[in-house]
Order: sequence, then structure tokens, then C-alpha cells
Amino acid sequence: MSDGCACRVFPGGGSPSAETTEWAARVERIAPLLARYRDQGERERTTPAAVIDALRAENIHRMWVSRDFGGGQVSVRTGSAVLRALARLDASVAWQMGVQGAIGRMSDYLPEPVAHRLFRESTGLVVGGINPTGRAEPASGGYRLHGTWSFASGSAHADWLVCAAVLVDDDSSRTAPAGSRTRMIFVPKSAVRFVDDWFAGGLRGTGSTTFHVDGLVVPEEYTVDGSLLRGVPADRPSRGYGIAYYDFAPFTTASTALGIAQDALTVFRSLAREKIPARATSPLAAGHIVQAGLARAEILVRAAALLLADAADQATASAGDGGEDHSGEELSALIRLTATAVGENTVSAVDTLYELAGTSSLYAASRLDRCFRDIHAAVKHITLARTNFEMVGQYLLGGPLLMRR
Repeated sequence: MSDGCACRVFPGGGSPSAETTEWAARVERIAPLLARYRDQGERERTTPAAVIDALRAENIHRMWVSRDFGGGQVSVRTGSAVLRALARLDASVAWQMGVQGAIGRMSDYLPEPVAHRLFRESTGLVVGGINPTGRAEPASGGYRLHGTWSFASGSAHADWLVCAAVLVDDDSSRTAPAGSRTRMIFVPKSAVRFVDDWFAGGLRGTGSTTFHVDGLVVPEEYTVDGSLLRGVPADRPSRGYGIAYYDFAPFTTASTALGIAQDALTVFRSLAREKIPARATSPLAAGHIVQAGLARAEILVRAAALLLADAADQATASAGDGGEDHSGEELSALIRLTATAVGENTVSAVDTLYELAGTSSLYAASRLDRCFRDIHAAVKHITLARTNFEMVGQYLLGGPLLMRR
């Protein structure tokens, strides 16, 4: 599986593992199908069911779930490679598989019977909203849930949705004190109401709609204490990964962004060799500005790939050492810096190629146009936001490691 960058020019990434090679082959098997439905997903703002069915048949939607719960339990590096490969074919598909991969990590925090039901017995996606825009009131045996959540990528193909909610006391008009815990609450898709409001510039095929829940009572066992997600899940035989949820999620978004940039490089190289600009006598590739710009874009993308691989190795080594003693704020800071740097590098690379392509990148039929729109949508995610530079910088100077001020 090629990464779409100039690996033939810049060797040193190492050979892929047997596991990565096997999972790359799964993507290759369904690549023609993804390419066939790519434009349809863009038009309809939702990935066609045939694509999701193909992903499910290869178990890609469960690649980052414990084998005990029906998953592939692949390494961070392998999962990242899969998302990059998907993004080079269709960034919207990669984004949804990344979201599923991230939320799938909550299976290690859920009670085992519930995780088994959601991820092994059910074959649909388990996605939703992790921004705590809902509220959870204590109820007999659980919580009464109210709220509205946006950006539910992949929800059209979900069986279950996670809803992040702030705990409140019995008086629903009065929220709990600042800093109180949140709950990640899992509800069946049939219990929510959707609003078709996903009209976006990029990642159009993700179907990232808004949904509402009004007064549903959810049993305690279908919830996860949100404060636990910053730490490593408790050790148990079924645990897939000794990596904290919030240390895992950035790999999903960063990998997709990297795949988009790799696709842009491949598309641009082909375009530059073939296109002769208006009133010119030689192809775009003959221009010195184009040559220098392409080289800069190549090294930005390669640097992003190396940073991401290093962070994946750091996270994996931490889990191998037991996680609890090594997955603290230092690792979290590294992963957040890495993801944000990947976002910044990939945006810069795609922007450069978009400009160098001239009028060829203007049309909606252009792959560069789609790469441009998709990368700018992707980096709006909090895991890739430049705010992370500020927050990690504060930590490096002795302050707390905050998500946002």
C-alpha cells in the first residue's frame, strides 16, 4: 500500500508489519467500490450503504476494538495506515471509520456485557457526540437524558449513539458545579431524532447531522464516567489497549488529514506533468516555482508522517509498559502536539498544491478541490486545532494541561 508521498525518494520509513500488510490488503479489496461511490456520497451528503457494508465485511469499522468484542485489535500504526489509505480514496469514509475507531475505544471502559452487545452483537456503527451538550439527571437505575448533539459523523449507519452529558441534580434547571463529571451515555438509534442539517464545504459524505434526545432513561451500565477517559482503562482480560481514550482519538483525525494530503500530492504530480498552462509551451512541471513548491509540500507531508509514526510508537510503548505509569500528561501533550502539527503541515501542503495547480483546482470535479475542502473541514476538529499549541505550551511552562481555556 503506497502512502502517496515520495517514499521512493525518501526511504527510511521501514517495511510495514505483517499486520499492516494484511489490513492494507483489506482496503485494496474494496478500493474500486469506494471509488465508484465517492461522488454519490458527496452529492447525497451520506456515504452509500454499499460502502459501509463493504467496510463491515472487512471488519474495518471494528479494527480498533478488542478481539473479545469482535474487533481486530490492530496496532495504532496499522489503524493509522488503514485510515490514510481510506482517505486517499475517500476522506469522508476515512473520517467515519476514524470516528468509529475513537468511540470504539470506549468499549474498554464499558461493562463487558454492554461492550459485547454494542460492538460484537451489533454490526452497525457506534458513533455520536462527545461534546457534552446534553444533561443527565439521576433516575432510578440510571439517568434521564436530554440534549442536542451536532457533528454525528456516520450516524446514518449507526445502531448506537453516544451522547456526552453533564450531570445535573434533581432540579433540571440547575446544573452541577463547574468541573463536575460528565457521562458518556449510549442510546439506541431508534431513541433519537435527527435533523438533516449537514450542508458543509468539506467531508460532505460523512452525514454529520445533529440529533436530539428528550427524556430517555438510560441504565447506568450503558454509561461511562467521562473523567475516566483521560486515564488508561482498567486492566481486564478483554481490554484491547492500555492507552487512554483521549490519547487515542487524535490518531484518527491526524491519520485522515495525512491521507488527504498524500492524495493531493499524487493528484498534483500527475496534473503537473500533463497540464500546459495558458500561453505556455511547456508543462506545469517544468516551472521552477512549481518544482520548489512541490518539494516543500512533499517534505511537509513526510515530516507529518514521521511525527505521527513516532507518536504511535510512544503510545504503544507506553501501553506495553503497563500504561498506568507512563500514559500521563507528558504522553498526552506529545500526542496533542503531534496531531496539531500534522494538521498544520497537511493544510499547508494542500494549500500550496491547490495554488500551484492554477485554474485546474477551481472545479468541483477536481480532486484537488475536494482535497482542499476536506482538509480545511478536518482541521476544524478540536484534536487538530491550533489551540493545542497554546494549551501544550502552557503545560511545558509548568501550567496545567487543559483542553481549552
